[in-house]
Amino acid sequence: MSENKDRPKLLIVDDNRQNIEMLMALFEDEYKIAAAINAQRALKIAQSDSPPDLILMDILMPEMNGYDLCATLKEIPSTKHIPIIFVTAVSEVMDESRGFNLGAVDYITKPFHPPMVKARVKLHLNLKRKQELLEKYAFIDALTEIPNRRRFDEVLEKEWNRAKRSHLPLSLVMIDIDYFKYYNDTYGHGMGDDCLKKVATTLEKSLRRGSDFIARYGGEEFMAILPGTTDGEAVTICHHIAENIRTLAIEHKSSSINDCITVSMGVATINPNEKIPIQKLIEAADKKMYEAKAAGRDQINHVILKED
Repeated sequence: MSENKDRPKLLIVDDNRQNIEMLMALFEDEYKIAAAINAQRALKIAQSDSPPDLILMDILMPEMNGYDLCATLKEIPSTKHIPIIFVTAVSEVMDESRGFNLGAVDYITKPFHPPMVKARVKLHLNLKRKQELLEKYAFIDALTEIPNRRRFDEVLEKEWNRAKRSHLPLSLVMIDIDYFKYYNDTYGHGMGDDCLKKVATTLEKSLRRGSDFIARYGGEEFMAILPGTTDGEAVTICHHIAENIRTLAIEHKSSSINDCITVSMGVATINPNEKIPIQKLIEAADKKMYEAKAAGRDQINHVILKED
């Protein structure tokens, strides 16, 4: 069996070890295999740091049967998208609709034809991969290839709730390319698109921590989410961003403040709590960005939000 870390992982759930061994022998040359002889073990594997890409599950098992295990897995956010195929004897398939209604994607009945079983597993793995790609691209800005506003909203809510639990600060940065309308008017929208791509790439590279996040917010505006970051630390990051953008040296002869592309930034920092709505953080960063533009552009304006 060849070693390949990128092979999909199958989880076989069956209280009969002979059935497990038979399926393992069928799939071990193409996939990574994990096995569980009961529901508790299956749940642990499914929720681990290395979850399966697909589950092959027997229906009749002690303590918790396959239908109940399927229902449980579909209620857990981290496991609900894992496709489940029931592998069971013909005499046990009393109500196929029950399994499909619970979220299973297919039934395979024993005794089974190995090529057919392998084809069905491959089909559902391909469908899962395509679904993941669709979901990924739904959150990616088509032009800049960084996360879009929809993804920004999702990540901000997650980090807001995390900051409330951990009692750590959260900083938000709104970034706007200075005089970008004039840039488009002067160089054309094709060059404008190239400019946006280069700025987006530079913003991504400027955020060094894994938890930092950047998204295209709309037009020439970008948003950076900086978890666990104080006001002073956020301003330092913004200076780093501004310098990196200037280092790009993208000519902008229509700018009245510099001969190359620059950005204005508004920073808002908060220790999230129940008394301040998340929208207030976005509005504060937006306000500070416009104040930076009004003050002459190519500047950073910041505020620490507190309870009224």
